[in-house]
Amino acid sequence: MRILFITANRLGDAILSTGLLHHLVQQYPEARFTVACGPVAASLFDAVPRLEALIKMRKGSWLAHWRSLLGATITKRWFMVVDVRGSATAYVLRANRRHVYRRRDGNAHRVEDLRHTLGLEAPATPHIWLGPEHHALADRVLGAVSDRPLLMLGPTANWDAKVWPADRFAALAKVLTAPDGALPNARIAVVGGPGERDVAAPVLDSIPVQNLVDLMEAPVLDTAAIAARASLYIGNDSGLMHLAAATGVPTLGLFGPTRDENYAPWGRCSAVVRTQQAFDELRSDPNYRPSPDSSLMDGLGVDAVVEAATALLERDRLNRDPGAVQTQP
Repeated sequence: MRILFITANRLGDAILSTGLLHHLVQQYPEARFTVACGPVAASLFDAVPRLEALIKMRKGSWLAHWRSLLGATITKRWFMVVDVRGSATAYVLRANRRHVYRRRDGNAHRVEDLRHTLGLEAPATPHIWLGPEHHALADRVLGAVSDRPLLMLGPTANWDAKVWPADRFAALAKVLTAPDGALPNARIAVVGGPGERDVAAPVLDSIPVQNLVDLMEAPVLDTAAIAARASLYIGNDSGLMHLAAATGVPTLGLFGPTRDENYAPWGRCSAVVRTQQAFDELRSDPNYRPSPDSSLMDGLGVDAVVEAATALLERDRLNRDPGAVQTQP
């Protein structure tokens, strides 16, 4: 029994679709899976159970990525084809069952909207598969046992307009990890994708070397294994934000020129804090264009993020210990 799962080119969108794949893995324990996605997202699926093949769809002229996918799949008979990219591929391949994503509600969260692809009654929470090697890596980096909290920061994004100023990330880390902060004496992990070190450099440079865990350009699943042990993740709207939320770490997403109602972190304990300006206000800004070279996140202050982070940590504490009594400061 073979199932083909076609998902996104970008890391964040691919992560948001993993709940559907997790549902299929559980629903069909005898199935073998082929996953097709963009090269950036491919390593996300390395540890999927019963993975038979991973097809990297590299964009090129004349729809080269779709032609290469058809070349790799058209000769096989599929029990099911699931296409969350909404293409016509599922209708071309020989398959007993076909499920193709069609957007139902532009105002709904992406995870909520995706559930209709498989006709699910409830949204399928994103899921990250980790292997023993990823847990071993986290042990080596963090130590198998540690009583120090870990704050993880994601100061980069694939679009400059979404990037909160680096000096504010540095100030935020200093407040949260101070002796009277929400995460006193915490180590600080800084994450970012390929080619993003220059953006994160001011944050990296602001952290004492003995407290820094440098995860810039680290493999996706290694980052996920470490994120799963963090006390808190704070970052811009990005694929790494969605990765952290999917591991279950309390995740605070920083939003401005993107829609948090569609792309807020989705996880066990997640929250959003956004700029004073609403999305529609920022969209009317002259700098709002496909590739602006300046941030539109100036309307979000450090104090607002500290307050939201502290509230999220308290919510997580109460969720873990429902019998805890919340005291007034």
